Amino acid sequence: MSGSWRLMQGDIHLGDLHQYEIDQPTFLCHFTPGPGWETVRDLFEAWAAVQGADPDGSRHTEAVRPLVALDLTLAPMDGSTPMRCFKDCIVRIYGDVARLRY
Repeated sequence: MSGSWRLMQGDIHLGDLHQYEIDQPTFLCHFTPGPGWETVRDLFEAWAAVQGADPDGSRHTEAVRPLVALDLTLAPMDGSTPMRCFKDCIVRIYGDVARLRY
């Protein structure tokens, strides 16, 4: 598996992730926005803003639901099989940093 991925929504390039460290089980990545990033940025920022206790998970669920509906994929830049976000992997983006778990 590659250390670099392309975040996609269908044919729309949303951004690139480049691994710089591993904090098991999470891959820490630099995030570079792509041409389609502005269409989803507010949704990732809303999820990133969910902080603090969430005992029943409802706050996270509400923030993530619109992202799941986008059917995003993470395509390894080495050409291997893409991963479906929120099914095969979870990607969170905080400004220029992304956290990937698969």
